[in-house]
Amino acid sequence: MTTYYLSPKANYYFEDEKYFKNETELKDEKDQPFTDVLFKSAIRKDNSSFIHRAYNNIIVLIGAGASVRCEAGSIDVRFGKTVFMLAEEINNALKQDASLFTLQELADLCKYSVRVELEDNQGLNREFNLEDFLSDLIAFKKYVPQADADKYEASENEIFRLIIANTSYEYDKDLLKHATFINTVSHLVKSPSKLTIVTTNYDTLIEDAADEMGYTVMDGFTFSHRPYFDSDMFEWNLVKDIENIKTNELEYKKNIINLLKLHGSLTWERDGKGIRRKEKNEVNKPIMIFPSSNKYMQSYQEPYFELFTKFQELLKRPNTLFITAGFSFADNHISQMIYQAVLHNKSLGVLITDYEVDQNNENWNKMKNLMNQNYQVAFLKATMNDDLSEYLGEYYDD
Repeated sequence: MTTYYLSPKANYYFEDEKYFKNETELKDEKDQPFTDVLFKSAIRKDNSSFIHRAYNNIIVLIGAGASVRCEAGSIDVRFGKTVFMLAEEINNALKQDASLFTLQELADLCKYSVRVELEDNQGLNREFNLEDFLSDLIAFKKYVPQADADKYEASENEIFRLIIANTSYEYDKDLLKHATFINTVSHLVKSPSKLTIVTTNYDTLIEDAADEMGYTVMDGFTFSHRPYFDSDMFEWNLVKDIENIKTNELEYKKNIINLLKLHGSLTWERDGKGIRRKEKNEVNKPIMIFPSSNKYMQSYQEPYFELFTKFQELLKRPNTLFITAGFSFADNHISQMIYQAVLHNKSLGVLITDYEVDQNNENWNKMKNLMNQNYQVAFLKATMNDDLSEYLGEYYDD
């Protein structure tokens, strides 16, 4: 059975070559089984009633899965990579450089409990967790024998370099659908509110897609020649006077989005005056929270603390729609924020979208439990670079 849409009132799924809603097979007016098109239309109708309410605020959380693009069932490696794919890249690269420790040698040194590779050269072990491994690697650094210290540090630096290299993709408007997604969701927002996009990704795909369409991005940096970080920028809007001396009304500039990059960016770097945004090719040491348990401690540092605080504040606002795309809820820190927001903000509607609705993940299952308790939580099988924008667009009943 494959679940396509799940909400407190509806369960759409495909089983035994048939389409179902709430255990009833779906048939058309001629009592014929539903086609793919009719099934998708039915889901759009139910989803439309969930998301097209009079929400005052809309927040979108974009995770690593949103940068992934599939072609003929395979992931296009030119763009987003899963964490497992990233681990494979690191494992292969370290084995090719004799001056560095292999991933397995590093795992042995820092006493990481899971084997990196399967026996008989069968590839990377699915039980290997890059985030847990990096936590052990960083924590063990001060205990490394002096004879191995330089090689250990060089290997660690190479891992971080590979993470940066493998998360730096160029936006391709012909292959990626970020622009379509931004445009679709922005039309759900009513002035003076702005669409807020929150992302854990380091890449600049959102900024590039917005620039392609002429959108203005408020990312917490000033509009100066050399932009520096100022979290107060999120509170500002762009307005102009209406040329009528009898009124004090203001006209809000359209196509503006807020962008909160919770884990940093390939374009951010510290200098003597603070945090600057630069072109990617000008940045030597980007400000990024690397995937390790240590990232929770880093989130209390600037600029992460301001960004996480803003995210929490947005989730508390009444009458808010919150959409996730490509976020697996594996990040406990962020997942807990969302979970608590649903519990305490009764007017918060949450639509969780990903390549699979049925995921064996503790935080994911906690959100399903909230849905089963009739909280406003729904799940949709859709991805940003596939058909998510179609599901989020206006629904017109034929």
